[in-house]
Amino acid sequence: MIFVTLGTQDKQFKRLLDAVEKLDTGEKIIAQVGTTTFQSDKMEIHKFLSLEEFNKYMKDARVVITHAGVGTIIQGLKMHKKMIVAARKKEYKEHVNDHQEQILNTFSKEGYILALKDFDKLEELINTEFSPKEFKSNNINFVKNLDEEIENLINK
Repeated sequence: MIFVTLGTQDKQFKRLLDAVEKLDTGEKIIAQVGTTTFQSDKMEIHKFLSLEEFNKYMKDARVVITHAGVGTIIQGLKMHKKMIVAARKKEYKEHVNDHQEQILNTFSKEGYILALKDFDKLEELINTEFSPKEFKSNNINFVKNLDEEIENLINK
């Protein structure tokens, strides 16, 4: 099963669903589309899912196709999922800026995800052998550095 999730962003991401619609994998495709308006005979479409439903689909999926939202990416990595990730872009009015491009590039460069930059290559990425690098949180270092910065500000 392929699970597609666009998050709960208030902007459309039809571009990604158009690419998924072209797939010819023979697999069941379940899509959580949020506010994106889309009709499909190939996908089981859900606007929003409960946390339990979302987690079940994520767990059961062979591949997760998603927007470059950090929360979704990290959740998939914790479940050791092959994730194909596309950035929402400002030029298409899919987001207010292009920060998802930075997220996509960082996670891809580190070996955590497969970056979908050319939407015509989605099926190729689905068929690519890929095991994500084991995710390790950097929260301990982040908190340590933040504490040091706060301490420096206090002692000025």
